[in-house]
Amino acid sequence: MNIETIRAFLEVASAGSFQQAAANLHITQSAMSARIKSLEDLLNRQLFNRKRNGATLTAGGQAFYKHALTVVRTWELARQETALSSNMNAMVGLGVQLNHWKSTAAPWLQWMKQNAPDVATQIKSDYSDRLMTMLRNGLINVAVLYEPQRSPDIVIEQYAEERLVLVSSVARSVQATPIEGYIYIDWGARFREEHTHAYPDNPTHQMTVGLAAVGLNHIIEQGGSGYFLEREVSGMIADGSLFAVDGAEVFSLTTYLAYFAEASETPSVQVALQGLQQIHH
Repeated sequence: MNIETIRAFLEVASAGSFQQAAANLHITQSAMSARIKSLEDLLNRQLFNRKRNGATLTAGGQAFYKHALTVVRTWELARQETALSSNMNAMVGLGVQLNHWKSTAAPWLQWMKQNAPDVATQIKSDYSDRLMTMLRNGLINVAVLYEPQRSPDIVIEQYAEERLVLVSSVARSVQATPIEGYIYIDWGARFREEHTHAYPDNPTHQMTVGLAAVGLNHIIEQGGSGYFLEREVSGMIADGSLFAVDGAEVFSLTTYLAYFAEASETPSVQVALQGLQQIHH
């Protein structure tokens, strides 16, 4: 039984589609189908109900799911611990939603260095769906994300409530219509919906970027405006290098913690969670 075959099974179970699962794992749909067929042949049991609009787990697939999770997580744990240097006792992986390196990842790394020097750390940054896949596959132990997916044995809890504020390189008031130099930062599904509601006359944007750091750097160097985490731009507002746009809507951005319930009893994961709570309190 190949570990990648089991990863393929978990991805189809999560995506609910062979096509989407194949795209997520960067393989062809025929390769994905072949992996699942080989697993079904080995187990002598159909694992998915294949339909036009997707795939759902059969009773056998549901029974195999929890064992598949255990297999891939155990393999990753064994692989990581085998690679540890002699002065490290454990390794913990943190997945962080894109645009939260400065506010979450960097302070967490510093906290771990000071409070758990014998624990090796690893950080991966990506979108919510990919982070959930990494978590299920044992590539990370804890994820900080916007849009968690409910999954058996995975704990989902609210982590932080942040404020997104509109800042500009020049002092100005908010405008309903498009303005020159506005950069649209993608802060997730909730932000997209609320932004559209707040600015209905601005359906398209001249510039859209996925990384806030890229957008902020452009505004500082070339001028313009955009929405950013308040905690990351408050210093620039205070020193006059950026201006809070008068009358602009302030949006809330909720992040969540996701981790396996049983993993929270592991000392390295316990200290990782403790560090995450400390840096936001």
